[in-house]
Amino acid sequence: MKINTKINLITTIWIICVLVIVNIVVFYSFMTVTVNVEKKVVLQNASAILEDINHGDTDAVIEKKLSKYLTHGSFIRILDDHSKIIHQVTNNKELANKIKARFSRKTISDRYLVHLAQREEQILVVRIPIESNGKVIETLEIGERLVGLELGKDVLLSILIFCTIMGALISLIGGKWLSNIIIRPVSNMIDTMEEIEQSGITKRMVIDQQPKDELQKMAVTFNRMMDRLDINIEKQQQFISDASHELKTPITVIKSYADFLRRRGIQNKEVALDAVEVIHSEATRIQQMTERFLDLANTDLENELEKKSIDLVALCKEIVKQLHSTYKRDLLLHYKEKTITVIADELKLKQVIIILLDNAIKYSSDQIDIYLENQKNGTIIRVKDYGIGIPKEEINNVFERFYRVDKARNRETGGTGLGLSIAKNIMKQHNGEIKVNSTEGVGTEVELFLPKD
Repeated sequence: MKINTKINLITTIWIICVLVIVNIVVFYSFMTVTVNVEKKVVLQNASAILEDINHGDTDAVIEKKLSKYLTHGSFIRILDDHSKIIHQVTNNKELANKIKARFSRKTISDRYLVHLAQREEQILVVRIPIESNGKVIETLEIGERLVGLELGKDVLLSILIFCTIMGALISLIGGKWLSNIIIRPVSNMIDTMEEIEQSGITKRMVIDQQPKDELQKMAVTFNRMMDRLDINIEKQQQFISDASHELKTPITVIKSYADFLRRRGIQNKEVALDAVEVIHSEATRIQQMTERFLDLANTDLENELEKKSIDLVALCKEIVKQLHSTYKRDLLLHYKEKTITVIADELKLKQVIIILLDNAIKYSSDQIDIYLENQKNGTIIRVKDYGIGIPKEEINNVFERFYRVDKARNRETGGTGLGLSIAKNIMKQHNGEIKVNSTEGVGTEVELFLPKD
């Protein structure tokens, strides 16, 4: 079943239920109010009768006085304590015979539905106790036809049924109109998705100038999702293009030297060793590039971090020791506190610091300073070198994949242009930041910020 059909049926059923409940309340309220009005009039007549009758009056006098209070189609009785009729006057004997006399010690009222010849009548019977010396000795029983009640009830029922049917019809029409309004953006989105599926080209939903609501928000979110998808597709295509370009050069070099060895053979040992050395160097470069690709893909996936409490000072000391023994460079670690604790993924944080130090080693020849600062809202790690620096107009591009400021020099150092992209992704996973400040010919300072949480 379609959603608009469900909405239509649900709203219609709901409206009908509400109307039925309202109709029941209206009907019983009408019946109660009408009967209470009649009851009030009968009680007033009963009070007048009790004041008019004297205990010394004869039966003829009492019945004459009772007759004055008769209305059309009514009866008045006086009963003893055994429910026996002592006095009775009526202008509708058939009606009086239908209602059984009943003695009562308190004022009560009852409504009866009496079946008379070819019709039904609503009868209101009121019973009022008659006291003497503080004791109830008799009961005054008055019965009257509720002349307008049966007719009013039938008219009211007809009106209520008609209104319920009209309400249901209006609800069906309104429900269909409402469901169309609600479903239209969803239908547009489905059509757009189907077009995207068939053509493979992303499209946007047309947003009408309407009040901002959940439906418009859904359309805006869909368009924003398509924008992000386009960006990701563009990045993926750019990545494939850049990766292909980066791999093409070393593969070409390897192929060229392999062809050279195949044509010339290995008779000239010195030339052959040079060719093998170049092939090994380029193969190593491809291996490093592939590892970088895997690191970048892993950080792009934003896998769950294995966070734990880390002693940053001890971690940096270990990294400095390893790199010093490998590159024989002066790496100076500066810190004011003996222990600086951070919550992070140790392996990934170590990877970021090594990337920064590796870049500093490649592009400088002097000492490299590492500063650790423990602040109120977070921890800062700064890596500062005194090398070639980065031109001011190039700083915003250093986090782009495969971007290299000095491409010729980069080939000498074996860089891939992926390190800072990987570092930025890892810091993003830690809700941290990475900033680069550099002056060409003076040096570069890279700052990492890890929040306290």
